[in-house]
Amino acid sequence: MALKRRSIIAIGVFALLAVVVAAGHWYETKRVQPGNTTEKEVTVHVTNAGDRGPGTLREALFLVAGATGPRTISIEIPSIKLETALPALVSGRGVKVVGQATGTVIDAQSLNAGPVFDVSGPNTAIEQVTVSKCPAAAILVRSIHFRLSASTIESCDVGVEVAENASDSLLERNHFIKNRVGIRFAASGHNTAVANNEFKESKDAGLWAVRSAPDSHDDVIGIHDNKFTEDTTGIVAGNIPVLVERNDFINAHEADVHVVGAGAVIRGNRINGGASMGIVAENASGATIDDNELEGLTAYGVMVRSSSNTTVRSNRLHNCGYGLAFVLGDKAKVSTAVDNTIIEAKFNGIDVIGDSPILRRNQVLRAHAYALHVEDFQPPSGQKVQSQPFLDNNNFGNSPVSNKGSVSVASQQQQSLQ
Repeated sequence: MALKRRSIIAIGVFALLAVVVAAGHWYETKRVQPGNTTEKEVTVHVTNAGDRGPGTLREALFLVAGATGPRTISIEIPSIKLETALPALVSGRGVKVVGQATGTVIDAQSLNAGPVFDVSGPNTAIEQVTVSKCPAAAILVRSIHFRLSASTIESCDVGVEVAENASDSLLERNHFIKNRVGIRFAASGHNTAVANNEFKESKDAGLWAVRSAPDSHDDVIGIHDNKFTEDTTGIVAGNIPVLVERNDFINAHEADVHVVGAGAVIRGNRINGGASMGIVAENASGATIDDNELEGLTAYGVMVRSSSNTTVRSNRLHNCGYGLAFVLGDKAKVSTAVDNTIIEAKFNGIDVIGDSPILRRNQVLRAHAYALHVEDFQPPSGQKVQSQPFLDNNNFGNSPVSNKGSVSVASQQQQSLQ
């Protein structure tokens, strides 16, 4: 009997140890997998249009600030009139702010300064919200993983201000209307895109991506499939790498795209109308202007000024005031125009002033003045800057060529220098 009792006790101890080991394993599994949580997503409802108090947007932002799981703020009223600044969006677990299906209008004209939404926490999204009449920025982004979609920002100083430390930002399917600047970037930001938005009547620029010195990062802001209408300038990019693709620009007042410094690729865009220049590369280095269509511009289709190693390739220009211009470029790092087609320029097809670009396989057809106009630059005081373009297999049709500078001709096929 004693032996049998000891056996039973041993079996019991073994079973207890097995339970302890299993419990420990379960605990360790749960501890190392933070995604396995019973925390459910919680929705906070905004039902009060006032500036403060229960059910207001302000109260909702306080409620989600210390959330241990994802939170959604559902704005279920048509309009909110702010009187004082809102608290920042700081939750690290993700917050989504969603307006009602027809859109919620946030009137910010009473704010003295500061952004309407200060996005300081990661994984924040704003959808179906209209912000209007803000004296500063509608949205300040200074964290990672931000998304703005299906929203409207109107009559603000800046629509979205993206700070230097932000990254993984996606701005898509929004409307930026009558702002001074629609979107402004302080730096490139990893994995950042601006897609399928509308920019209209921006007082300075639809999109502004400028810094004083070249951005040391290799990250590129993707700007694609947007529509820019009646802006003073559609896009201004300076020392921040941008890839501008498949956008529509209509009736800009000064320029559709203005690039300065290094890191710009302008490709596959359609530019139509306006008393302006189409694409301006100024003090640019290594810029690429490729496969764009430009129509009906009053001034130049493409202006390359004081730039180096800039390539203007396979662009199609028709019915513009002028076609291409190369002005005061770097003779040690010359720019190139290749395989461009210019039809019905109202004045000159290609102007070269104090520059020496390579012009290869371009076509200038039915220019109303000169197909190619070459002129030295004489400043009011100082030494004359000679123009010495290199020509190779261009087709200038029956349009005359004006050569007041000097031209190096590799092949005179279909060229008539007068």
